[in-house]
Amino acid sequence: MLFSMSDAPSPAAITSRPAAPEDAAAIAHILLESAQYHARLDPERYSVPALETIAAHYRERQLLPDANAEHITLVAELSGEIVGFIDARLEQSPDPMHRRMIYCHIAEIAVGARHQNKGVGAQLLRAAEDWGCRRGAEYASLEQHAANTRAIAFYQRMGYGPASITAIKRL
Repeated sequence: MLFSMSDAPSPAAITSRPAAPEDAAAIAHILLESAQYHARLDPERYSVPALETIAAHYRERQLLPDANAEHITLVAELSGEIVGFIDARLEQSPDPMHRRMIYCHIAEIAVGARHQNKGVGAQLLRAAEDWGCRRGAEYASLEQHAANTRAIAFYQRMGYGPASITAIKRL
């Protein structure tokens, strides 16, 4: 079911914060929904990992939070329920022709199906961008599947535009 923005909770009702180890199961369920969606888009390249594998990854990643870490997982909560998450990391291009600058790379963003189109993804993306900016990032970057028109439209609304094209070929 799609909701209009008038059905969305107020932005104040959605909070974002760094993930903790106890958030791993909720993150895993949301990532699993995203993996299923992507596997339908491109079954040759995407698969659906085991729920416990995902949960273990996020549990271990959050055990030793470090304020100076070059990566972060943020979660979005609504009425105490985790409804989305985002993974961001700081990167520099390895290409010697590129200017030396830091990018805040959005490695993963997912919002539970029941909470999409309610401003959760926008809040998470802004929070990750703010985190990157505070650590010296000059640009935010992300990848999107060419067939994921829903994500493309969202990122365009958030001010993202193409900067390069990644071409692939089956070998």
